[in-house]
Amino acid sequence: MKTDHARDVHHVPLLHQLFGSFLRMGITAFGGPAMIAYMRKMSVGEKQWLDGETFQDGVALCQTIPGATAMQMAAYIGLKTRGVRGAISCYVGFGLPAFLLMLALSFAYSQTHELPAVISVFSGLQAVIVAVVANATLSFGKSSVKSWKSVVIALVAAGLFWLMVNPVLIILLAALLGMLMNSGQPDAQRAAHPASMRHTTLPLLVFLSISVAGLAVLFYFRKELFELAVLMSKIDLIAFGGGFVSVPLMFHEVVEVRSWMDGPTFLNGIVLGQFTPGPIVITATFVGYLVYGLPGALIATVAIFLPSFLMLIGVAPWFDRVRSSPWFTRAIGGILCSFVGLLLTVTIRFALNVPWDWPHLALATAAFAALILKRDILWVVLAGTAISAFAF
Repeated sequence: MKTDHARDVHHVPLLHQLFGSFLRMGITAFGGPAMIAYMRKMSVGEKQWLDGETFQDGVALCQTIPGATAMQMAAYIGLKTRGVRGAISCYVGFGLPAFLLMLALSFAYSQTHELPAVISVFSGLQAVIVAVVANATLSFGKSSVKSWKSVVIALVAAGLFWLMVNPVLIILLAALLGMLMNSGQPDAQRAAHPASMRHTTLPLLVFLSISVAGLAVLFYFRKELFELAVLMSKIDLIAFGGGFVSVPLMFHEVVEVRSWMDGPTFLNGIVLGQFTPGPIVITATFVGYLVYGLPGALIATVAIFLPSFLMLIGVAPWFDRVRSSPWFTRAIGGILCSFVGLLLTVTIRFALNVPWDWPHLALATAAFAALILKRDILWVVLAGTAISAFAF
């Protein structure tokens, strides 16, 4: 024990080391949740900031709460090593490259999207995005739908999403069905171990106070930005399952409910998101910029990440106690099944926005096959860009 304690003290990182390490990782953070493996290699193997068991607890927590999983995991590592200030350092460092690049791409898109060459490229890449979302549906389905009861929950959710029922109501129904339909199944016992993390109540209250004050200022001076902030915050808070869940919810609210932009334009934003490192929910920056310019980009970006970050720092010290509840586990299982239904619905909706012909169909099929074979999504998108430039 003494040796372990000495090792932990020796390897406590400074805040600028956390920020620098995750900034460098954020520059090449393509692949979303796949980056978690690289985080483990760095924080457990190379830097020895955390032990393997603590890291795995963080993965379980970040899969359970809403938000972009890789972003949440970066914050968790900072939280465990240097408290809330460490969480902020890792979170901002990891997400900053994606934000800056998406901001630049959004500006370029707003200036050039009517050019024939740009239209051709994005027309082809929309087919690639359909393949990306279809592959995400398949991946989520394999991990979340494991029985006929899970299939029922997923199909019920898909039907309700297709009918455009309020997503919050669908998620609550899925949680209830998960608890009721799986109540007779035995639950594996998980051994809890005492957490060494300090309570985060005071910093959380400070953040919440600042957030409420900020929303009040927006409501008084810029109600359209207030509405944007509330929308993105709501999407973040109900997006269990990571970025590929946030984007369909964003599509539903931005395109179908509020008509801030059309479907093809939103799909182009997703394409730009594939060119940027970091989570795909950085599409929020694109939406904010096209609707309300630079202030909209800043507000949308903060709002799509802040709520789940606050939930992480609030829940993390108590997660061992919460995760031992079988009812909580069943509810999360139902919610994850509902997102399989959501992704299935959105795959179809995205597909309806593509001008299908033989070249689009061939490109989508090739992209889907490449993703099934676990080819890097960055290379799939780059290849799709090159093909689209010449074929469309």
